[in-house]
Amino acid sequence: MLNDGARIIDVGGESTRPGAKPVPEEEEMERVIPVIEKLRKELGDNFFISIDTYKSKVSEEAIKAGANMVNDISGMSFDPEMASVVAKYDVPVIVNHIKGTPENMQQDPYYNDVMEEVISFLENQIQYGMEKGIRKDRFIVDPGIGFGKKVEHNVEILKRLKELKVLGVPVLVGLSRKSFIGSILKNFLGKSEYPPAERLNGTLAATAVAVLNGAHIVRTHDVKETAEFLTVLDTIRGYKIV
Repeated sequence: MLNDGARIIDVGGESTRPGAKPVPEEEEMERVIPVIEKLRKELGDNFFISIDTYKSKVSEEAIKAGANMVNDISGMSFDPEMASVVAKYDVPVIVNHIKGTPENMQQDPYYNDVMEEVISFLENQIQYGMEKGIRKDRFIVDPGIGFGKKVEHNVEILKRLKELKVLGVPVLVGLSRKSFIGSILKNFLGKSEYPPAERLNGTLAATAVAVLNGAHIVRTHDVKETAEFLTVLDTIRGYKIV
């Protein structure tokens, strides 16, 4: 992934797909800590490792093992100690919007105005984190595509992603092969299903919209394809590629 253009490696020991069951803290640490230690030992320090967890203890042990940022799908709302750990180690934190938990988040989520609710939640969590001692320049926000959202909610977020600029921090999006892309393609092409393996082209289309609307970081499974795609896109936009 690093050779293909990744700048951050996101390591997680618990699935957060819709319907996923929680993993015990100790088991999660047994899954991720050896991986992080080995990544650092064998690949060096010239890249970021992100620990994908909502558990403060897991994040702390991961940071000690070599992780240097936290990706919390709950936006620091599931574990009251998460913000204190982030502040203690002064690491960047990705604050994700979620409605419900992974186990129940897709059970008919409802919004009066999805973007308004996302921004309100993220704004509140940034303020909460700062009160716990996290510096403003340590925050990255993620609108949480697929985390308690229907297809129309995800589409609306991407169309209005520029509105996240009001928060004054970098924006991350995770779109890679998500189910809303399969739903769009399935409905348009009249197929009975559109499995993840066939969603790369749709993912890149959604990624283009996200980046053109202000996303700074893209989380993907398809590093080579996404890096090449974004290199061309950013070159045409006039950005120097480093």
